[in-house]
Amino acid sequence: MNDLAPLLTPEGRALLDEVRGTAPADELAVATRLRRGHSAGLVSAALGQARLRQRAAAKFGAEDAERMFFTPNGVEQSTRASVAAYRAERLRALGVTSVADLCCGIGGDAIALARAGIRVLAVDRDPLTAAAARANADALGLAGLIDVREADVTEVDTASYDAVFVDPARRGGRGRIFDPEAYSPPLSWAVRAALKAPHAALKVAPGIPHEAVPAEAEAEWISDGGDVKEAVLWFGTAPGAVRATLLPGPRTLLGRGLPDPEVRSVGRYLYEPDGAVIRAHLVAEAAEELDGGLIDPTIAYVTADALHATPYATAYEITDRLPFNVKKLKALLREREVGILTVKKRGSAVEPEELRRKALPKPQGPHSVTVFLTRVAGAPTMLLGRPAGLT
Repeated sequence: MNDLAPLLTPEGRALLDEVRGTAPADELAVATRLRRGHSAGLVSAALGQARLRQRAAAKFGAEDAERMFFTPNGVEQSTRASVAAYRAERLRALGVTSVADLCCGIGGDAIALARAGIRVLAVDRDPLTAAAARANADALGLAGLIDVREADVTEVDTASYDAVFVDPARRGGRGRIFDPEAYSPPLSWAVRAALKAPHAALKVAPGIPHEAVPAEAEAEWISDGGDVKEAVLWFGTAPGAVRATLLPGPRTLLGRGLPDPEVRSVGRYLYEPDGAVIRAHLVAEAAEELDGGLIDPTIAYVTADALHATPYATAYEITDRLPFNVKKLKALLREREVGILTVKKRGSAVEPEELRRKALPKPQGPHSVTVFLTRVAGAPTMLLGRPAGLT
């Protein structure tokens, strides 16, 4: 895995085709057979690449992943294709025709930008990563729009490009890095690079503190299929603006500087805001659309008496409200013949799996229930309900 060159030869490509879709349980037998006609190193590299392609299918789709080349870190850290495509479309709509993609990784964002018709300079200082980005541009027929350069991004002149995109490394030897100044390169450097360009987008962790967002930036939190994927700091758009964007869609909720919603007693419906809405601190904007309030001043659950259609929150019809008591919950689930228990928590120290094991030790019965472990007006509470559908 330290050199992609053997896999790019006719022999290597043929071997990749042969091992495509190999199940983990079959790898030993397949490797033994293939080593009769190929070097052990090449067979091992091909099987390793096949495993990475299988993992990457969730981010890039099977059709692209089966043609692309990956590194272990590249699979882990690359942007999901749907998110990269959304961001590329925003840049295209801004009139951007060329982008300097700094810290390009294996080229996921460069691919999305090129497919939007944007010319890309893709830069990464790691030789293997840059080689993977170059191979991917070629494999997907985008080499004419993507120029891959192995270099230190801090030494690249971006003056001739319409926009800069920076995706700093946010993982180190001990795992994820939460301090933006510990990114590689640091956020402060990325901001300086952004301010030199007409437009810029900086990809950051979704947990970035709001106080770390520069005054010149628009901050956007993005979720895909309900999972928060990243935050983006935009320059050259709307300084100080905050938005939550949900994919597929896109559906975007813009911040309007609303005060915190009032606290109300639990109504018939409970709304769980999308994670991007919560991260963007836009629960008040979502609550206003729902004519709802909070169940507790510190908990991001919205309650309302009416059912409203919204893309920004999932609605549940509440059937029961109980003080936290495992024995009472267990008895209620048995009485109602519950066989499927979904546990959600916010503001509770109890682990969902622990409660599920204690409250429903022997699942039986045709019914399902969702229980929310939370606080209501400061008191530990269990709210029972079910997903609410609009008729």
